[in-house]
Amino acid sequence: MSELVIIGSERSEAGIPAAMEILRRGGSALDAVERGLQLCEDNLADHYVGTGGLPNARGIVELDASIMVGSTRAFGAVAAVKDFPNPISIARAVLEKLPQHAFLVGEGAEAFADYLGFTRAELLTPEAKELWLAQLKTVPSESIEGENTKATTGDERYRMAALELVTRMSPHDGPWGTINIIAMDKSGEIVCGVSTSGYPYKHPGRVGDSAVPGAGNYSDIRYGAAACTGRGELALRSGTSRTVVENMRSGMTPEDACFAALQEARALPDDFRAELRCLALTPDGRHGGAAGMEGSTYTLMTENSTEPEFRPRKALI
Repeated sequence: MSELVIIGSERSEAGIPAAMEILRRGGSALDAVERGLQLCEDNLADHYVGTGGLPNARGIVELDASIMVGSTRAFGAVAAVKDFPNPISIARAVLEKLPQHAFLVGEGAEAFADYLGFTRAELLTPEAKELWLAQLKTVPSESIEGENTKATTGDERYRMAALELVTRMSPHDGPWGTINIIAMDKSGEIVCGVSTSGYPYKHPGRVGDSAVPGAGNYSDIRYGAAACTGRGELALRSGTSRTVVENMRSGMTPEDACFAALQEARALPDDFRAELRCLALTPDGRHGGAAGMEGSTYTLMTENSTEPEFRPRKALI
């Protein structure tokens, strides 16, 4: 019988205690990860996942999520999903109910969710809308309205305005980013899940690493699982989560595997560089993480935990 372990990124503590209770009752890692991320998605104080997530440059909330099972490497993901508060559950449904596919996006993912009876809901909360509007006020009106520009089509002006917004608008103060949860159950199964509303005020249709296997999420029961938060484009380009797992395959500790993967990503040229973080769990219950700055943590619960613990990540400085 394997040790029960759950780790997660910053702010995953909103869902990890409930996930651990599922494992303690003999539930599966798949059930635990889904439930843990559902609670994070439903946390209205969190503006980077689910309901209350910050919108794209057009003012529309688009959500991405994925889930991966280590024993089979089966993967389910959705991206650019609107109007559904729990994309992690739709991602699981792709994995289990649409096994001929692994990844649905946009209207197709929404149609699949409708077919299965998932409930639609308004995702842009008043607080998230106010944060978005406050950012809009910092952008000169001509970049939004197209005033004082050469005569072009409205569509071209809008695209330029959206690009300008992405350049100018930054995340609000405080903790932010994608949420990962990795769990190991009594059978030794390892499942990794990721959920996000993506980079705040992103270009409409932008999809980062969270829904992409090998980039933001990867699980292989032979060696372990890993997940990323932060600059998703870098994780996509470097295959960061898969790199972490391959590093553990070669004998590195989880912490060192994460650190080395971040070093590889950092070596890539990137004019829009921002911090990237990762965390990992092995089949024998070891865990660790790394980040681009000091003071970063990840969340841990074991079978004997009474509450979430916060462990330091190794800083890449």
